Amino acid sequence: MLEQVLLVSVFTFIIHLTETLTYSLRLAGVRIGKLAVALSLSGIILLISRTANMVQAPLTGKILHFAKHNEDYILVDQFRIIIGAATLGTFTALLLFPSAVLLSSRVISHLEVAGSIPQMIRSSVSFQKINNARYHLRFPKLSMLSRLRIGGIPKRLVVLNCLVTAIYTIGVLAALLASTLTTEYSIAASQSSGLINGLATILLTILIDPQIGLITDKVLRGEKEVSALSKVFGLLMVSRLIGTVLAQVLLEPAAYWIKWMVSVL
Repeated sequence: MLEQVLLVSVFTFIIHLTETLTYSLRLAGVRIGKLAVALSLSGIILLISRTANMVQAPLTGKILHFAKHNEDYILVDQFRIIIGAATLGTFTALLLFPSAVLLSSRVISHLEVAGSIPQMIRSSVSFQKINNARYHLRFPKLSMLSRLRIGGIPKRLVVLNCLVTAIYTIGVLAALLASTLTTEYSIAASQSSGLINGLATILLTILIDPQIGLITDKVLRGEKEVSALSKVFGLLMVSRLIGTVLAQVLLEPAAYWIKWMVSVL
């Protein structure tokens, strides 16, 4: 069953890596004045994340099934490995961010010339061009950390993004864990990830996305420097990283909260 856990961890890594790297597309779109194109490409990146999530779900269910038939199998420890993969994926995205911004600018420009994704792939994807991508690699520098001071950025935006990431990271896992804590409502508990993820969706839609949109508009109008948006995305990625660590702490409390909720609903 360790192989199953590692496989789920790989998909979790991909999900958090791709979702975090969408920030690089947005920033690249603002830098070259093609935000709408960048947002359309972000949708494609998120499609990779959603596909990985579709495969991840049944694989995680198999781990739960195995745990229910093997009492000595410590399910929570396996889930902590999966959450650790989320942290690793987010941290990898942080390291790749400078390179991803440069490569995203190139991809956006190629898409504008090609006019469609299939045409861009036919005209731009070749061994030589993939090989040339190494010239766009940039690694984070310590000086970048000094620019991530929170001054000028709403503190609640960073805190809420951290909380939302933690909630999303444990949503499904907490529901599955809760189903092992009750026999009477185990099926209801396993289907209750929405009790966790619904709260995160509300916070993201009402409090986080509008703030990012306002800052982006100010940059596009010239009221703020592009560096301000770079700082925002940098802080958001760091808060996502902290959120995946916070998820380790919230996993079991969230499972017990779901157990209680399904018993009173």
